[in-house]
Amino acid sequence: MMTMKQKQHFLLSAKARTLSLKAVFTMGEDKAYETFKKMRWHETDGEAYCPRCGCTETYDISTRKRFKCAACYHQFSVTSGTMFASRKMSYTDLLAAIVIFVNGAKGVAALQLSRDLDCQYKTAFILTHKLREAMAAEQAGRQLNGIVEMDGGYFGGYVKPENRKEDRKDLRLKANRSGKRECVVIMRERNGKSLSFVVANEGDAVPYVRDHVGTLATIYADEGTGWDALHAGWDTKRVNHSVAFMDEGVCTNQAESYFSRLRRMETGTHHHIAGPYLAHYAAEAVWREDHRRVDNGTQAAMVTVAAMRSEVSRKWSGYWQRAA
Repeated sequence: MMTMKQKQHFLLSAKARTLSLKAVFTMGEDKAYETFKKMRWHETDGEAYCPRCGCTETYDISTRKRFKCAACYHQFSVTSGTMFASRKMSYTDLLAAIVIFVNGAKGVAALQLSRDLDCQYKTAFILTHKLREAMAAEQAGRQLNGIVEMDGGYFGGYVKPENRKEDRKDLRLKANRSGKRECVVIMRERNGKSLSFVVANEGDAVPYVRDHVGTLATIYADEGTGWDALHAGWDTKRVNHSVAFMDEGVCTNQAESYFSRLRRMETGTHHHIAGPYLAHYAAEAVWREDHRRVDNGTQAAMVTVAAMRSEVSRKWSGYWQRAA
């Protein structure tokens, strides 16, 4: 009996693999350097121009891989003034780090990256967070319209249970939870873009909804009381998950898909993402969800371009010296 051929998942197909680590390491340092030049100065096809005055006439100091402006005499490199400013890694290793980072469907641990590239853990930690900052820059000022699914998930605040049963506390009660427990709220267009925020409680995200969701949008949310205020400004439809996951087409399945990825990033890769870094990991999960159908070569190029177009990180510059 003939059976219908099962459709292959995109991530398992050859279309998802357009760049490999082998290709990065075999291209050599000079070609990797040319790649970064084209990413930085794509308007001039890799020809350098002064970031200070904009003059297109520069002198190439090839022995130092630097340039000197013919007008203001400012010296600069391909990474000057970008997220990769003051980098010490070779261009090949830097490009390989980006490829390794985007290849992790559920994220990449800094410890693993440090072993793959034979660099210090501190170097890998800062680099991955700089890449997350570049990813988050894509989401700045984003407006959502159409059908927008909304949900919240709580992270952190783990309290180790007592040894004896009679000494254990009911962690469902707010009084027994740790103060580090925070809520990630995801707003996701149907077949569109996403946006995440970190708040104390689910209902605290309503002001963010007013700023980033169009008034003509239709919001799908669950029966959580924090979403009651949404009925005042939007066409809001609710689904009671204790009865059904979908009710007359109303569901939050795409929002739940985001949390599925974020939970696996926490439990399987990073183990702990709460606290001051939670928003960074949440933004990374948004980027990975929005570009999950993009091949890894394009993903690497997108992250590289985003980092090269971003200014020097104020948060991660001098982090280990507590200068930020």
